[in-house]
Amino acid sequence: MTYSTVGDYQFPNLTLNQPRKPLGKYGRLRRTYLKDHRPVLYNTMLLSGSLYPTLSELEQTAVAMKEQMMTELLAKNPAPDKEQNQMAWVQHMNSLKAQAEELVLTELIYS
Repeated sequence: MTYSTVGDYQFPNLTLNQPRKPLGKYGRLRRTYLKDHRPVLYNTMLLSGSLYPTLSELEQTAVAMKEQMMTELLAKNPAPDKEQNQMAWVQHMNSLKAQAEELVLTELIYS
């Protein structure tokens, strides 16, 4: 271990494995959940350096799962014609998005 001298004190040169790119929505939600509800697991993962790689992987999995669920839900419940009734199309798509996001949050983030 190496140390830096600042004035009369010596501080260890510690580095954390920071993510190369910022976490997305689902990674931040999972980090907050772990910090608030599973602090022992959060601290263990943080100190071992596995927190950010795990959160990054979970982010990718959650986005892929949401896109897949949107495709499946849209196949089961086709949207109204966008050109003739735009507001009904937006309402339908927002409803499908909310359903897909609820599944992602339940199965991946808050479990």
